[in-house]
This record gives sequence, C-alpha cells and structure tokens, in this order.
Amino acid sequence: MNELIIAFGLFLFIEGFLYALFPSKMKNMLLKLNEIKDSQLRAGGLIFLAIGFLIVWLVKS
Repeated sequence: MNELIIAFGLFLFIEGFLYALFPSKMKNMLLKLNEIKDSQLRAGGLIFLAIGFLIVWLVKS
C-alpha cells in the first residue's frame, strides 16, 4: 500500500511540474484531445496500462 501512495504522489508531482513549466502547451494539448477519436484514446490508454503493469511486475519480481 505504501508503494501505491508513493506512486500516486510521484504522478501528482510530475503532472504539477508539467503544468507549472508549460501552462500554455498543456492547455493546447488538452484542447487537441477533442480531435482524437475515442478508439485512439482507448488504445493509447491500454498500451500505457500494459507498459505500466510490466514495469511494476519487473521491478517487484
């Protein structure tokens, strides 16, 4: 459970860092999400999910 809290904190740190350094770029990126098809977002999400799972599995084993 401790690792999950650390991972969530790291996620928030990285997100906050990007918004603090590049606010206008992040706004433009969020606006472009409307142009992307749901199926493309879903596929990208599944790819990142698989990569994240593999990283955690490799580190824990």
